[in-house]
Amino acid sequence: MADYIVTMEHICKSFSGVKALDDVSFYLRSGEVMALLGENGAGKSTLMKILSGVYTRDSGEITIFGKKVGDMTPHKAQALGVAIIHQELNMCSHLTVAENIFLGREKCRGGILTDKEMNEEARRLLNRLKIDIDPQTVVGDLSVSKQQMVEIAKALSTDARVLIMDEPTSALTSKEIDELFAIIRDLKKNGCGIVYISHRLEELQYIVDRVTIMRDGKFITSAAFKEITMPEIITNMVGREIKEKFPRVKTKRGQKVFEVKNINAGKMVRDISFELYEGEIVGIAGLMGAGRTETTRAIFGVDPKDSGEIFINGEPVTINCPMDAIKAGLVLAPEDRKKDGLCTGLSIKENIALPNLDILCNGLGVVNQKKETEMIEKAVTSLNIKLSNPENDAASLSGGNQQKVVVAKWLARNSKVVIFDEPTRGIDVAAKVEIYNIMNELKQEGIGVLFVSSEMPEIMGISDRILVMCDGRITGELDQENVTQNAILEYATRFESKVV
Repeated sequence: MADYIVTMEHICKSFSGVKALDDVSFYLRSGEVMALLGENGAGKSTLMKILSGVYTRDSGEITIFGKKVGDMTPHKAQALGVAIIHQELNMCSHLTVAENIFLGREKCRGGILTDKEMNEEARRLLNRLKIDIDPQTVVGDLSVSKQQMVEIAKALSTDARVLIMDEPTSALTSKEIDELFAIIRDLKKNGCGIVYISHRLEELQYIVDRVTIMRDGKFITSAAFKEITMPEIITNMVGREIKEKFPRVKTKRGQKVFEVKNINAGKMVRDISFELYEGEIVGIAGLMGAGRTETTRAIFGVDPKDSGEIFINGEPVTINCPMDAIKAGLVLAPEDRKKDGLCTGLSIKENIALPNLDILCNGLGVVNQKKETEMIEKAVTSLNIKLSNPENDAASLSGGNQQKVVVAKWLARNSKVVIFDEPTRGIDVAAKVEIYNIMNELKQEGIGVLFVSSEMPEIMGISDRILVMCDGRITGELDQENVTQNAILEYATRFESKVV
């Protein structure tokens, strides 16, 4: 064990009587990238939160650099050289990049903040990591991908020797992922031990040395990456063989259920028109910043439209706010499920019931509890939501089960059109297949399904038709028979010439 910089042995942890970790052991060497793998709810993040001091263990031993450390706290972890980049970003959006990087470690002289010194040091750190961001930029003005890069810079600013990355590429572009992998390789050369948690299994081949696999809160196996196959990894993660990664069902295309004509909204939604028919799934592809999410938000009434028309079942509908859309039978599962799709401080039951109060309440506004219970039970059963108690906060669920709750609250309404924006971001391979199956079931029921995805294999595998966006416009359309990655990329890079 002498060559390990981190050992965690026989770790146990329970929440509200439910065992999240059951006798788990984990080991990390200096200068290696260890992929910690498992389904949502397997216990990966819980184990790493114990290592970084966010949670305390119930039992077990933790040794860092040869010394037993007892219970960890965030301050103790930082002092020992352990840093974590959480899956959900923890930035103060009103502060600058430099202020976020040095938050809690501000540089002062005579009790006065030295902004200039912090900005200069932040700039040196960002330049070393080849991250092109002005340290004086307010974080709230940055894209999610840029905020993710700031999180990485913040973690490395503490001179971490053990770095935990929880889904670090979930919001990054291909170019930014390449840049992150270059940073990881440099950190390896300098002896930093890295724990890499990701559901993007195709990434592992580029950076990973070893894998540790967990399932249902237990350690399953550990192996050198070159000695284990991808099918073996998936089987160990889910406990069964997944035969079809992108299940598709064939249905006959029915009548037109949804139509958008000449929608314009701000700078990123420009003259958008398309149709959606019963019995089909239409995907929206494009590079980061193409305007895909902005288009779904404008259609759903989150952002104001400058012009355009929307039709459902051939009838024009006026959508000025999300409630207008919901009443018309159009619903959206948003890209950021925690920020826009869930009230994490409310219970799972309340999250499902909240947008359906008009269905659940009588004329006096009193909730029919029998109806509510039936709605919750049906949603939990039909979507296979894994939970110990529907009264628990939605924040207690894994990412995949949170996504299912977002979907569940809309399916209770018998909606006519369902829009999914990045529905599988940050969830495991088995949960992804469950989301695809939900989309297929909607398709078979004649409900129009529109979904945005940054994952090329996913959008090619599930869609019947693909709309490709670039620069706020639809630049191409491809059907299942003619789609290729090159064709999508060709349309996705058809930028308008801005030269006069």
